[in-house]
This record gives sequence, C-alpha cells and structure tokens, in this order.
Amino acid sequence: MRIFNNVLETIGNTPLIKINKLAKDVPALILAKVETTNPGNSVKDRMAVKMVEDAEKAGLIKPGGTVIEGTSGNTGMGLALACIIKGYKLICVLNDKQSKEKMDILRAVGAEVVVCPTAVEPTDPRSYYSVARRLATEIPNSWYVNQYDNLSNRVAHYEQTGPEIWEQTEGKVTHFIVGVGTGGTISGVGKYLKEKNPHIKIWGIDTYGSVFKKYKETGIFDENEIYPYITEGIGEDILPANVDFEVIDLFEKVTDKDAAVYTRRLAREEGIFVGNSAGAAIKGTLQLADQLTKDDVVVVLFHDHGSRYVGKIFNDDWMRERGFLEEEVLTAGDLVAKHKDKPLVTVYAEELVSHAISKMRTFGISQIPVMKDGKLVGSLDDRRVYQVLVDNPELRDAPISSVMSPAFPVVAATTSVEELCQCINKEIPAVLVALPEGKMHIVTRYDIISAMA
Repeated sequence: MRIFNNVLETIGNTPLIKINKLAKDVPALILAKVETTNPGNSVKDRMAVKMVEDAEKAGLIKPGGTVIEGTSGNTGMGLALACIIKGYKLICVLNDKQSKEKMDILRAVGAEVVVCPTAVEPTDPRSYYSVARRLATEIPNSWYVNQYDNLSNRVAHYEQTGPEIWEQTEGKVTHFIVGVGTGGTISGVGKYLKEKNPHIKIWGIDTYGSVFKKYKETGIFDENEIYPYITEGIGEDILPANVDFEVIDLFEKVTDKDAAVYTRRLAREEGIFVGNSAGAAIKGTLQLADQLTKDDVVVVLFHDHGSRYVGKIFNDDWMRERGFLEEEVLTAGDLVAKHKDKPLVTVYAEELVSHAISKMRTFGISQIPVMKDGKLVGSLDDRRVYQVLVDNPELRDAPISSVMSPAFPVVAATTSVEELCQCINKEIPAVLVALPEGKMHIVTRYDIISAMA
C-alpha cells in the first residue's frame, strides 16, 4: 500500500502548469508552480515545518509548548498542521487587512488568532510584529517563530522548492518569478537555481507601498515608499533577513487593482483558483514580457488558494467598492445599478438640521434630498452643514427648510456619464436619477469619480 504516515509527508511535489490564454502574447513558455496542492494549500507549508523541526533540534521548543507567529495567514496554516502532528499549541497574530477566510481557517485547525491594526509602524506596540514578540516573552515554554528573520525559511526552499523546479523543467528554467514578502521563497529557490546555472534570472514581484524595489535599486530604505496597500502576502515595510538582495536580479511593482483583476482572470481564463499574490505575480510577469524571448522557460510561483479570498477578491461588491471591478459604465442607470440595493435616504423640510446630521452619520452619506408633501423641495450636503455649524451653531435645532439648498436636478436613467459631468459641479454635488419603475436614486460626485477611475 502507498500511504503517508501523517499529513506533513504530503508537502511538496506541486505541479507545473502552462499558462495559456493570459500568456498568449508572451514569446516565452510561462509555467505556474501551483502550491495549492500542499495540505495547507500554500507554499508556506514547506518552510513552516522546516522552522519547527529546526527549532526542535536546537531545543528552542519543548513538548507541550506554544508556537507564536505573526503571519498573513498562510504560514499560520502550515504551522497549525505541524503543531497538530507534533502536539504544540499555536497562537497566530494577524493584521486586520487579512481576509476573514484566513482567520476562520486558522481557528478551524485549532489556532488562537490575535488581530492587530495594519496602519501602524512596525515598532508600534500594537503592530503584529510587536504583539507576537511580546506574547513570546509572557507565555512560558513558548517560541516566537519570526519567519521574516528565521533563516530556516529560505533553507526550506533551497532544499525543496528549488530542486523541484530544476527537475520538473529538466534544467531548462531561465527565469524564476515570485511575489516577495518574507523573502524565503525567492531567496532559497534563487540561491539553488543560480548554483545550478548562474545565468538564471530571479525576479521579485513587489507592491506599491512596499520598500523592496527602491531598496534593491538604490540601497536606500525610503520610509516615504511605505503606505497602506491591499494586496496580501507580498511587500513589506521592513527588510527581513530572509531577503537576499544579491540573489534577486530585479523587482517589479504591481498595483493593488491589477493584482486583484489578474487573480480573477487566472480563475476564469486558466481555471487556476489561486490567491491575491498570484495575480500580482502573473501581472508582473506580463509587465516584463519585453525582456523575454521565445527560448525562455519562465516559472512563476503561485503561493496560495483562492478559497482564502472569496469574501474579497472574488466578491463583486468588495471589488466594486474599491474601483477594481472592470465594468463599462455609460449611463446614469449604470451608476445607480452599483448601489440599487441601498435605500434613497431623504429628510423632510420640517425636520431639524440635527436630524439630517444624524442620518448622514448613520448611513455614511454626504448629500440628502429634502422632501415636503411628497415632492422634492431642496437638498442638504456636508458642505452646507459644515457652513451652518461653523457660522451659526444654534441652527442645529432649526428646521431644514431654513438652511437647505435648491433641490438636486433630476435626470433620466439614460443620461450619459458625459452629460452627468455637466450637471454635477462645484455647486451641485449630486443629481437624482428617475428610474423606469417610478423610483428615484441618487448619483454623487464620488460615483462619477469611481466610474472614471
């Protein structure tokens, strides 16, 4: 019988799959190293087990101990599998930009999940780096993994992933491309491949808001490069010890939108259901296509499974809210369709200004039509409310009719976006759209901006 003694023995030997439709205009052969067949559905299974086993050999963790790690979710899953088999407890510290699916999966396999804010400095005591370190000092018989600086991370890929790629391509690989986060995958694979053939190019995919590309090109750690971004699993605001910049030949940045759009395209056009960083990796490869030839064999590594992004990248509403969904918007009716499930919020002329402010706050809106006897008689927007509060604060308790602006214009659902741009201006922040079913909905300046972005 061909059996495995436990789930950890099933890690590795992931397939190489040719990219067809997305790479049809690229002269080179583009192959995806799809890591979702690992038991934890990501490349991080490899290094998670390696780090735990090396820690055991070094006496850093004892039986019944607690493993603690700051993770974007995938390393946590790999650690969870190792901890289940080896009998350790696990605490995973994540930042709040990670998908709910990742958090739920970690809890499902027995990990305790601690969530920290994303938009803080790495040295801030609230950051997920700092919280993980603190917990490791407070909990007896615990070990802080520190995948960023734990060099067992990149050794795992030097020993496993690199040799697999070399053997699967029969040594014909000319380029290895992967998103860079901790740096373990690119540095370990890159070191192995360059030892086999120093002419192989190692390209890292970075994201806007991360420091890697500029640091590689200039040697400068520029804090002005750091700002919040959406793409998960790649990019950093620190320089992990695992990133071997000597091994990496260049970095290419990919936008959040392109990463998301190409993640969806991989699923729909190639049938490869993978995560956010895979979209960044394939888009970065296409951006670099002019540096490839017909003789090149390019391996692009896809980190994790798409199931961890169902509530985000594969959710139309989430994509639409961020302006990532590529939709053709031609008319006012098209714009209204984006939020037709939301009610048209109105106020009555006899209500108090304070009531309008409360509704703005409750519904997160900036403009409200004013009604009287079932008819549109005026409007109120945040600019007018601000003026009232600054100039005459006592008017909070005045009727809306005493401070309202003229009613918003009403346009047909067939009105073109170009015509809407003529209607909405500095003085008129919104229009009302008359729908065929007799209802009305609002289109704001922000809706126009989102459609044109």
